[in-house]
Amino acid sequence: MHFRRRIPSLTALVTLEAALRKKSFTAAATELGVTQAAVSRQIALLEEEFGQPLFVRKHRAIEPTAACINLGATLAKSFADIAESVEALQSRSQDVLTIGATVAFSSFWLLPRLAEFRRANPGILVRVISQDSPIALDDGEVDVAIRYGVPPFSDSTVIASRGDVICPVCSPDYLRRRGDGALGSADEFIETDVLDRSWYSWAQWFSLTGANLEVKPSLRFNHYTETIAAARAGQGIALGWRMLVGTFLEDGTLVQVDGGELAAEDRYNVIVPVKAKRSNARDLAAAWLTASLHG
Repeated sequence: MHFRRRIPSLTALVTLEAALRKKSFTAAATELGVTQAAVSRQIALLEEEFGQPLFVRKHRAIEPTAACINLGATLAKSFADIAESVEALQSRSQDVLTIGATVAFSSFWLLPRLAEFRRANPGILVRVISQDSPIALDDGEVDVAIRYGVPPFSDSTVIASRGDVICPVCSPDYLRRRGDGALGSADEFIETDVLDRSWYSWAQWFSLTGANLEVKPSLRFNHYTETIAAARAGQGIALGWRMLVGTFLEDGTLVQVDGGELAAEDRYNVIVPVKAKRSNARDLAAAWLTASLHG
């Protein structure tokens, strides 16, 4: 359809819509950044092309005709649709970055630091996928991820990695109540009760540290985030992964209990999918995560 042969000048139509909405040639001119005479001229051109008046000129006022009102309603909707489509296109053209991590890593480590990355890269739209089950990288949904484990991985390339240290932690209030001294059966132990045993159990902890102590945790959670929340609330002692609970140790809501430390066997790895297309956003995020991980 050769629609351009059937419609008047778009400039004139934009002028008409503004004049109708503002109910004034002068106000329309101000909005469009032109003179009042230019608005009057565009409206006169439309009236000449349509062969009928679009406004009734009164003293210091204009009154649109019925035909003008109908045309204006169509123009307003059409221009709104165009603006929405342009905005959507502009949004899709921006860099979109998807980061994957476990719930605990996202909550405790990533999110407190993410504001720094966003301030440095305001043009990048960030999406975080948090899940404790393995994150699939083959579908191209994730640009960069943090995976806990021992590399290499068949589906990804490791950009950086760092180990962790595990130590017993509790709230300052709980520490005051229990006093100093080694861990014992009188303590209340909080367990992260999951199938994935990369989260050490208390039984593993005592076995690996050489302590001859059998305990029955009095409180169990299936998410590490809840385990740490309970420990911060003074409900017992939890195993604290230093990388994850570092902010709480720094702000004093958690303290280390005298019970030794254990180097974790696995590592936190910044990874990118093998099949992923290289992008500026991904490269910036990988570099930032690497620096933050080792910072």
